[in-house]
Amino acid sequence: MNAPGLLEAFRLQVSRDLRLGFRNVGQAINPIMFFLMVTTLFPLALNPMPKLLATVAPGVVWVAALLSSLLAAENLFRQDVEDGTMEQLALSPQPLPLMLLAKVFTHWLMTGLPLVIVSPLVGYSLFLPSSAVPTTMAALALATPTLSLVGGTMAALTVGLKRGGGLMSLLILPVVMPALIFGARATDLAATGLEPAGALYLLAALMFLALGLTPFAMASAMRISLD
Repeated sequence: MNAPGLLEAFRLQVSRDLRLGFRNVGQAINPIMFFLMVTTLFPLALNPMPKLLATVAPGVVWVAALLSSLLAAENLFRQDVEDGTMEQLALSPQPLPLMLLAKVFTHWLMTGLPLVIVSPLVGYSLFLPSSAVPTTMAALALATPTLSLVGGTMAALTVGLKRGGGLMSLLILPVVMPALIFGARATDLAATGLEPAGALYLLAALMFLALGLTPFAMASAMRISLD
């Protein structure tokens, strides 16, 4: 029997991971709940004045999105490594970077895409101007894949450690800081009525850079972790 083609292998891997993700939907919604809780509790701890909340809203939304992505990325590959699935993927005829990319894409569908969808609710709750909400959604749609790809790389690097969560956070934060800065800047520019295109273009450039480099970095890190 011939091995499936690259696109078919990618589709099958995404389909498998989606089925497993929906079987354990409680773990999948943890990042979304964390995102909503942080952005909801922040006004209570600060001040419910609409003008003040609108000022700090870009920073709150993006810091919460970054922390939610960190929370979701820690266990991205751990179960597959523990049950032997990752070793089978490494030995399969399909390229390991492609298979890991499929797993990260599924991770983004389960965690990053919901953040984009619920961001208008969070924006309105923080009195973000309505004109800035579409820009925030677009910026999150560009930045969350980058967060997932970088998180996947660091997860592959630390998956062999029993307590790699703290180390993983230290590794991820400096790398994803540009996405955080450009994303918050895009939201802030849109909120003040200025053109956010420059920040969005930079987020798109970061996403394509991560898409081109991280699958191979993930594969190398995973092989090191499996040895």
